[in-house]
Amino acid sequence: MNKDFKNRVAHDVAPLEYTIDAKGMALGRVASDAAQALLGKKSPEYVQNKVLPVQVTITNASKIKIAEKKMGQKTYIHYTGYPGGLRETSMPMLIEKKGIEEVIRKAVDGMIPRNKLRKERMKRLTITD
Repeated sequence: MNKDFKNRVAHDVAPLEYTIDAKGMALGRVASDAAQALLGKKSPEYVQNKVLPVQVTITNASKIKIAEKKMGQKTYIHYTGYPGGLRETSMPMLIEKKGIEEVIRKAVDGMIPRNKLRKERMKRLTITD
């Protein structure tokens, strides 16, 4: 029983395009669908160690449904690297500064595995208003 997957390469696969209409959908559901498509798990040519030529577009981002409880409690934290440099941003502040697209991008980014393929996969995500 020899399972040789070395010959399966991502550039042999035809490019796929997924469009997700976010109108009325919850943030987590949209992010989960986008992450699965970016990983290639919706494709029969799924290979764990390759980036498939998949382009994911999320439309109607401004009409996404976010719970009021999440709006009040969700904070985004990053550390600048300096002493006392822990920065917190609430979800309403992030939406005000960078738009709803950044909230969706951060949600999808959190669902992609943290490895060398992450940056290439996130480049294939497009969010439109």
